[in-house]
Amino acid sequence: MKSFTSLIILVLALCSSFTWGFAPVAPRTITTAPSASTTSLNVFGKKKSAAQKAREEELAAKYWQGEWVCKDCGYIYQRQECAGMYFEEQGPGFRCPQCSGPRRRYAKKVGDRVGTTLDGGDAPILIFSFGGVALTIAFGIWAVNNL
Repeated sequence: MKSFTSLIILVLALCSSFTWGFAPVAPRTITTAPSASTTSLNVFGKKKSAAQKAREEELAAKYWQGEWVCKDCGYIYQRQECAGMYFEEQGPGFRCPQCSGPRRRYAKKVGDRVGTTLDGGDAPILIFSFGGVALTIAFGIWAVNNL
């Protein structure tokens, strides 16, 4: 009983040594850099030069101008919503903003038809699934006959 009492006193002593509130924070001064512009009307940026426009047109010509559609949820890729990047510029870690489907599940849309996805469609999944079922059945038959 004496050890139990000393244990409780030790726990209470440890708990009382902690501060349960927040420590006071020293006030900070916030400084802002001086603005390069004297007006706040330049919120839309600067006008593009002819060279910049030509570079953007050249870049646009390299990529698919149609729509990319997520085959899982039907989301249509919007370049403006995705950091202004063309779909082909997105890395392998890109996910559909609506369903979190991987990039390979997007397909090109031509008119009313949606093409095959970048991973070749569902054929590889079906082939490996049926192959796995066949191997499982074959192993079961072998196990029944040999064990």
